[in-house]
Amino acid sequence: MEGVPTSTDGHVRAFDAGPHGIVGGNGAAVVLMKRLEDALKDRDHIYALIKGSAINNDGVNKAGFTAPSIDGQARVIKTALEVAEVEPESIGYIETHGTATELGDPVEIQALKLAFSTDKRQYCRIGSVKTNIGHLDAAAGAAGLIKAALCIKHGIIPPSLNFKRPNPKIDFENSPFYVNAELSKWKDECMPLRAGVSSFGLGGTNAHVILEEAPPPEFSSLGRSFQLLLLSGKTPGALDRNTRNLALHLEKNPGINLADTAYTLQTGRKAHQYRRMLVGSTREEAVRSLSSPGEENLQTRKVTGEKRSLVFMFSGHGSQYVNMGLDLYNQEPQFREEVDRCFHILESFSDLGFKDVLYPSPGDYREAKKKIGDVRYPGPIILLFEYSLAKLLMKWGLQPDAMLGYSFGEYTAACLAGVFSLEDALKLAVQRNEMMLHMPVGSMMSVSLPEEELKHRLPGDISLAAVNGPAFCIVSGPPGSIKQLKVELKAEGHDCYRFLVSRAGHSHMMVPFKEEFTTYFKGIRMHTPKIPYISGLTGTWITRQQATSPIYWARHMTETIRFQDGIGQVIRELNPVFVQVGSDRALPLYVNLHPLKKEENLALNLVRYQKENHPDVGFL
Repeated sequence: MEGVPTSTDGHVRAFDAGPHGIVGGNGAAVVLMKRLEDALKDRDHIYALIKGSAINNDGVNKAGFTAPSIDGQARVIKTALEVAEVEPESIGYIETHGTATELGDPVEIQALKLAFSTDKRQYCRIGSVKTNIGHLDAAAGAAGLIKAALCIKHGIIPPSLNFKRPNPKIDFENSPFYVNAELSKWKDECMPLRAGVSSFGLGGTNAHVILEEAPPPEFSSLGRSFQLLLLSGKTPGALDRNTRNLALHLEKNPGINLADTAYTLQTGRKAHQYRRMLVGSTREEAVRSLSSPGEENLQTRKVTGEKRSLVFMFSGHGSQYVNMGLDLYNQEPQFREEVDRCFHILESFSDLGFKDVLYPSPGDYREAKKKIGDVRYPGPIILLFEYSLAKLLMKWGLQPDAMLGYSFGEYTAACLAGVFSLEDALKLAVQRNEMMLHMPVGSMMSVSLPEEELKHRLPGDISLAAVNGPAFCIVSGPPGSIKQLKVELKAEGHDCYRFLVSRAGHSHMMVPFKEEFTTYFKGIRMHTPKIPYISGLTGTWITRQQATSPIYWARHMTETIRFQDGIGQVIRELNPVFVQVGSDRALPLYVNLHPLKKEENLALNLVRYQKENHPDVGFL
């Protein structure tokens, strides 16, 4: 800045009577500007609004290249006020050019007085960031803009340094201005805070900007009753530091909204290799867990970088219970919308009152508990629940790469894959259960024996209903025969468990109904699956011919379910994470027992078991 006097003592003393002159500095400044409507829509952090601005050049009228000009400065400030459509009396602070030169400071105040043209005295503070960091040359104006925006944002004006007594050539007492020499709070009860920022160039270019306080952000809701907090780090040590920092931040801010913290951690942070997650309902609970490395609720994993596939699993009959997912129904609008849609469809062709059974009023709970085990209710209830929960997960962005349905759960998979519509799926579920109602009473039992060994032990009236693990099968048949088989196997030391069911699914006892069910299926429009899923009958990927064949679905009622093979097929091809979309704890167990299962092939249950005392939202 050749020709501009420099400070003799190394300090910038803006508007002071002491030694005059500038001090050079080095720096850069970046200001992000965006349309207000876009920033509000994107929920950005807004520091201030640019209410108006103006720029001019008075070089032709100046006495010299570096000489300041009262007229040019006054005009640019007045124009900025007019563009901003604000009165000078509404400006509470001016971030001045403030170079602390003997001529420049008096000229700047005189220009401000002319531009403001008001009789009001000493109501507007002035300051200069140059007293802190020197003159940043081309970045000086942006630095002043940043300071003024921060003053507005925080309602605090820092002191303009090195000011002891005013420059005698400046008459502050008869002006609207005074130097803000001390840290001061800034508040205006009548209108938003407003500030002006001046930047005057050596060659005659002058600029002035009017800033205004941004509208207060809309308060976010408290969100869900439980929040998911996510952390990550490039190293285990970095992850631990981030964990401690979050605990400290939550501890020091008792009024913080945990939902806001969770949102920022999920969407505003990069995900590194070492990751940690926590589910918490309150700030205090989160602090306790984050401060306890061994806390069960604090889960830590290392991401390998390998591609993972998400696989939805759907359970069959027997896992349903009264008030299953009631918290989700009450607190998750998307889930409730889908469930109610299913209830509405069912009501259009059935008078069984499925909603009163799944979500009864308190006085009807006992009656609902009796009905939910009735042959007519499980299928539609399981289908509507699993379908609605899967839709909720998909809205959250959890799109399955593949699906795996256990027994009747294949209907849910087929419906989500678009094989048949939701309305047709629910009609099929009702029809299937109505047919089972007319079947003879039957029984089903789990047996801890390998398939090949068990098959040779079965009498002709008992069918192999499912193969779920290397030594975990289910048999199905008449109650008397099942009871006798249990006695024999228990005597030999084999574990057996009879299920609380009244019909023998996937057995020869259902064969008489195959033709009727095939005929019913022929009235259903079916399509090629849009999401790959495993066939329960083959234990491999469903084909278009199978998915759209009424004969296949009739066979599905009577033949063995090869769930173990299906798990193996998925593990061999997809490196999956299995997500059990339902309350059946058995399916994750079958995954964990599979000989091909690797450590990273997690099997997660999203719905609490009936006897578990966990809130549904927190569990999910």
